[in-house]
Amino acid sequence: MSRYKILDQTRLNYLTLTLVGWIDIFTRQRYRDIVIDSLKYCQENKGLRICGYVIMSNHIHLIVYTEGGNQLSDVLRDFKKFTAVHILKSIEAETESRREWLVYLFRFYAKNTSNTSNHQFWQHDNHLIALWSQKVIWQKLDYIHLNPVRAGIVARPQDYVYSSAGDYYENRKGLLDIVLVEPMGPVKPIG
Repeated sequence: MSRYKILDQTRLNYLTLTLVGWIDIFTRQRYRDIVIDSLKYCQENKGLRICGYVIMSNHIHLIVYTEGGNQLSDVLRDFKKFTAVHILKSIEAETESRREWLVYLFRFYAKNTSNTSNHQFWQHDNHLIALWSQKVIWQKLDYIHLNPVRAGIVARPQDYVYSSAGDYYENRKGLLDIVLVEPMGPVKPIG
């Protein structure tokens, strides 16, 4: 049973999606791009609205909500299933120096679960926090945008491509459509 429950499916939530064993899979651009393409699909077809995100080497932070009657838990389930299947296919089909090791690890983690899959890619729990105030929203946005700086990947948050920091710090459209959170105002779409 999951420790974290989405209590309000349409409310703004801060989420951390983590790979099993904290495996560094998103060090490869092609795997990050599968995540970006899947998030775009969820935005266009499943009512996912993204206010902030960062893709790190072994986890993803999102600040999201859903519209159009879509349940956030359903969108996350579909996103995780799709990305796991497609990244695993990419590992097996394309040149990957860590192929045998990665496949072994994903099979190893599947053995410890009750599902019938041969591989487990994502941890089952999604660490989430319902965001209730502008102050907390901005604390989480700052936290996720500073992740690549703390990891020594970039010197400035807005220089990391796989993040919404450029949308906020430089009003520059990034890889995903972002619903900007105003410093002390309502959430509004970027247009």
